[in-house]
Amino acid sequence: MAFAAKIITRSLSTSATRQAAIKHVTVIGSGLMGAGIAQVAAQSGHTVTVVDMTDEILQKAKGSIQKSLARVAKKKFADDPSGGETFVKETMGRLHMATDPKQAVGSADLVVEAIVENLEIKQTLFSLLDENAPQHTIFASNTSSLPIHDIAISTKRLDRFGGLHFFNPVPVMKLLEVIRIPETSDDTFNSLMGFGKAVGKVTVQCKDTPGFIVNRLLLPYMIESVRMLERGDASAKDIDIAMKLGAGYPMGPFELCDYVGLDTTKFVIDGWHKKHPEHPLFQPSPMLDKLVAEGKLGMKTGEGFYKHGK
Repeated sequence: MAFAAKIITRSLSTSATRQAAIKHVTVIGSGLMGAGIAQVAAQSGHTVTVVDMTDEILQKAKGSIQKSLARVAKKKFADDPSGGETFVKETMGRLHMATDPKQAVGSADLVVEAIVENLEIKQTLFSLLDENAPQHTIFASNTSSLPIHDIAISTKRLDRFGGLHFFNPVPVMKLLEVIRIPETSDDTFNSLMGFGKAVGKVTVQCKDTPGFIVNRLLLPYMIESVRMLERGDASAKDIDIAMKLGAGYPMGPFELCDYVGLDTTKFVIDGWHKKHPEHPLFQPSPMLDKLVAEGKLGMKTGEGFYKHGK
C-alpha cells in the first residue's frame, strides 16, 4: 500500500508540475487579439514574447497595450495611483517584442497563435515553430472559425496542441473557449484550462466542432436573420428590435453583423459551407454576398445593413 501510495503521489506531483509549467508564453501576432492575449498573460505574471513582422508593428502594439493597462490600473487602483503605476510598469517589464518566431519560441512553455484566418498560412507557421520549439512546448491557436485539427496536422505534436479562443476585447471579455482535438493529451488540456484560469478567464471546454460553442450558435442565427430579410418576412430594423426586446439580446443580428463586419461573417460561413456543403445552416446568403461585393462591410466602411456616420 505504501509503495502504491508513493507511486500515486509521484504521478499526481508530476502531473501538477506539468500543469503549473506555463511561465513563458509566446504570442504570434500583435493585432487586437494578439495584443490582448499578451496583455492578460503579462498582467497575470507570465513572461510574454510578442512576435510580428516588423518593429514598427510591434511598437504600435506595445503602445496599445500600455494604454489598455493604464485603463485597467485606473479602475483597479482607483485609491492607489502609485500602486497603479507599479502595476503598469511591472506588467510592461514582462513584455518582450521579437520579429524572429524561431528564436521567440526557444524558451516558450506555451505558444498562442493569433494571426490571419488563413489555414495555409497557419499551417506554414506552426510547421516552422514545431521545428524550433522545445519538446514540452504546447501549441494553441486562437482561430474562431478554422478546425484546430486541420492546423495541428502541420506539426508532430498533436498531443500538445489545442485551441484557446479568446473574445474581443480580450482584457474585458471573461470567456475563454478551450478546444481539444482527439489527440490532445489530458496533461495538455489541463494545462490549457489552468492557463485560462490563471489569466482570469472563465473557461468552457468544447470539441473541435465548427465555430466551437459561441460562433457555432451565433453565426447561423445571424445568417438566418439575413434569410428572413431576403424573404421579406420583416425589416432589418424590426428584426433587431424584436431580438433586443423579445429575447433580451444587447444587439440585434443586423447591428451585430455590421459591428463584426459583413466580410468576416461571409468568410466564416463560406468556410463552413465549403467543408460541410450539405448543411442547411451553412448555406451562403445572396444578399450578404452582394453587400460584400459592393464594399458595404458594416461600421468599418460606413455602411452595411445600416448606414453609419464616420
